[in-house]
Amino acid sequence: MNILMVYPRYPVTFWSFKYILKYISKKAAFPPLGLITVAAMLPRGWNIRLIDLNVKKIKDRDIVWADYVMISAMLVQKESVHEILHRCRQMGKKVIAGGPLFNSTPEEYYSLVDHLILNEAEHTLPPFLTDLKNGNPKKIYRSEDFPDLALTPFPRWDLIDVKNYASLMIQYSRGCPFNCDFCDITAMFGHNPRLKSVDQLLGELQAIYDLGWRGGVFIVDDNFIGNKGAIKKMLPEMINWMKAHDHPFVFLTEASINVADDDELIDLMVEAGFESVFIGIETPHEESLKECAKHQNCRLDMGAAIKKLQAKGLQVLGGYIVGFDSDNESIFARQIKFIQETGVVTAMVGLLNALPNTRLWRRLQEEHRLDSCSSGNNTSINFIPRMDREKLIEGYRRIVRTIYSPRHYYQRVCKFLEHYKPCRKRRRIEYVQIKAFLKSIFYLGILGNGASQWYYWKMLFKSMTFYRKSFPEAMTLMVYGYHFRKIAKKI
Repeated sequence: MNILMVYPRYPVTFWSFKYILKYISKKAAFPPLGLITVAAMLPRGWNIRLIDLNVKKIKDRDIVWADYVMISAMLVQKESVHEILHRCRQMGKKVIAGGPLFNSTPEEYYSLVDHLILNEAEHTLPPFLTDLKNGNPKKIYRSEDFPDLALTPFPRWDLIDVKNYASLMIQYSRGCPFNCDFCDITAMFGHNPRLKSVDQLLGELQAIYDLGWRGGVFIVDDNFIGNKGAIKKMLPEMINWMKAHDHPFVFLTEASINVADDDELIDLMVEAGFESVFIGIETPHEESLKECAKHQNCRLDMGAAIKKLQAKGLQVLGGYIVGFDSDNESIFARQIKFIQETGVVTAMVGLLNALPNTRLWRRLQEEHRLDSCSSGNNTSINFIPRMDREKLIEGYRRIVRTIYSPRHYYQRVCKFLEHYKPCRKRRRIEYVQIKAFLKSIFYLGILGNGASQWYYWKMLFKSMTFYRKSFPEAMTLMVYGYHFRKIAKKI
C-alpha cells in the first residue's frame, strides 16, 4: 500500500512566523506532528511519503503514486485543504482525513473525502485499518472514549527533514481541567488531563536528540500544567535528562495563568529548560472573563503574575481577545494599556470566534447570532456581536496597529527586559543564532527604514549596555517585531 500524507499550507498569520524564517534559514515554523504520529500507527509494510506544503509543493506524480492520500488539518488550514481535495478528486484518488478541522464540521466533508477518521486516532484508526484489510472500510469512524496515551507511538521523524523547521514538537498530555466557553479543547480531549509516562516523554526527547536536533522544542499540550501533581513528579526526571545531555533543548509550552501561583512548579520548569510559556490572558476586563468562564484569570492579579513569571526566567507570550458581550468601546484602550504595562512582547490579539462544538457556539446558535463557521483565523468575526460590528473591527485594528508600531513595540521590549531574569543552563551560542543576528543587522539595521530602523539600533546598543544577559532575547524580539508589523499591516 502506497500512502501519501499531505499537510496543508498555513496562511500567513501571527503564528506562522513567516517573515522571521529567512533570518534563520528555515522553511516552516513547526513540523506536522499529528501526521508523523499517525504514520507510526500504520502497518509496517506500507510505503509512506509525507509532503508538507509549508515546505515544498505537491506534484501530480506524487498523487499518482499513492493508493490513498491521508490529510490532517486545523481550521486555519481550510483553504489549502479544499485545494488538495479538489486535486485528489480530479485525479481520482481516495482520501482519508482526520484532525481538528474534520472533527469540527465532518458533515462539510462527507461528500469530499472517502473516509473520515475522527476523534483520537489511537481508538479510531485501528478499526479502519482492520476494515480496510478485510475490504469493507466504512465512511466514518468515531469514538466517544479518550484513549490512554500509552497507546501513542513515537512520531516517524524519518518522514521529514527536521532541518526545514524552526522548532520541533512533542506532546506530553491532552485535556484541560478548565471550561472556557470559547475553547474547543475540552470538546476534543476532555477535562481530565491524560499524560504519557515519564519514560515515553524521555524517549521522545532522546529520539529528537539522536536526530542531531539542538534548540527549540514546543511541548504542544493545550495546558501543560493541567495536572500539577503529575508534572511536578515528571520535571525532576526531565531535569536529570537535560543535565545528562548538556541541556540540548529550550522549551516553549502553553499553560494557564495559575502557573504563577506555584513557585516550586515555576522553578522546576525553568530548571528543566523552559524559557517561554503561552498563556491565554484574554482581557483585563473581569466581567468578560466571567462571561467566558475564565475564572482562573479572575483569581489573581494578572499583571503581577506576568511580571513574576518574567522575573523567574519565563517569557510570557499572551493571547488576547476582544468582542465579548461584556466589552464596550473602552476595551481597546484598556487592552493596549495592559499589554504595554506588563511587557508581554508577543501579544497575539484576536477577535472572539465561535468554534464549532463549544459552549459559546451553542449559546450563539440558540440566540440566532451565528454568521458562519469559523475560519480558524481570529482576525475576523463569525457572529453578530453586541458592540457595533464596525466599531469592534476598527477598535481591534487600532489595538494591533498600536502595539506593533515601532515605538510601542520597542517600549514593550524594554519593559519586558526590566523584569526578565534569564536562567540559562546552555551558555553556548549556536551558529544559527549568529547568522540570524548578522542578517538582522543587514535587513533591519541597514535596509530598514524610518522608525523601525532607529528603534532597532537603539535596542541593540541599549541591550548591550544594560541587558547583556538578555541580549539574545532582545535581538530575537526585534526580529519578531518585523514579522508582527507585517501582519499588523495586513490586518
